[in-house]
Amino acid sequence: MVSDKQEQFQTEYQKGKYTFERGQYRLSVQHLEKASQLVALGSRLGGEVQIWLVTAYQAASQLQEAISLCRQLTKHPHPEIRKQSKRLLYIIEAPQLKRPREWMSEIPDLSKASESDARSLSGSGSSTTNKASSSTIEPIDLSQVNTKDNHFIWVALVLILLLLGGVIWLG
Repeated sequence: MVSDKQEQFQTEYQKGKYTFERGQYRLSVQHLEKASQLVALGSRLGGEVQIWLVTAYQAASQLQEAISLCRQLTKHPHPEIRKQSKRLLYIIEAPQLKRPREWMSEIPDLSKASESDARSLSGSGSSTTNKASSSTIEPIDLSQVNTKDNHFIWVALVLILLLLGGVIWLG
């Protein structure tokens, strides 16, 4: 009976980690929740399962569950689990930064594109777009380049010449 429970725990735990690594976060949460019910939560292994569960909750956009479980883990009997949970809690509770729209590239959703659209995107028009884009390269206006802060280059050149002169004179 005990070995069946351990075997079931190992199966659920491995499935939970496997599905998490494959990006199937909701399925990972289900497996890791089952695994956490089959192990002593105060043990090191129980803590590891719960750490995985916190990250799966976070990835599945279940932030309240992730924060709640992570706060519980800061009082875990095993010191390494407490340390990891404090780090995770710090990351989870960190404020989200706003990124300007121009910093991001949007990837079009091609799941709804028809087959003919997919063929036209896959290769037939690629050679013409490369030719058109290579002919529209704009020259750089050198008068706009900031050269005021480049005095260190002259200092470095003088130092190198002095060093070379010293080596030649002493050599």
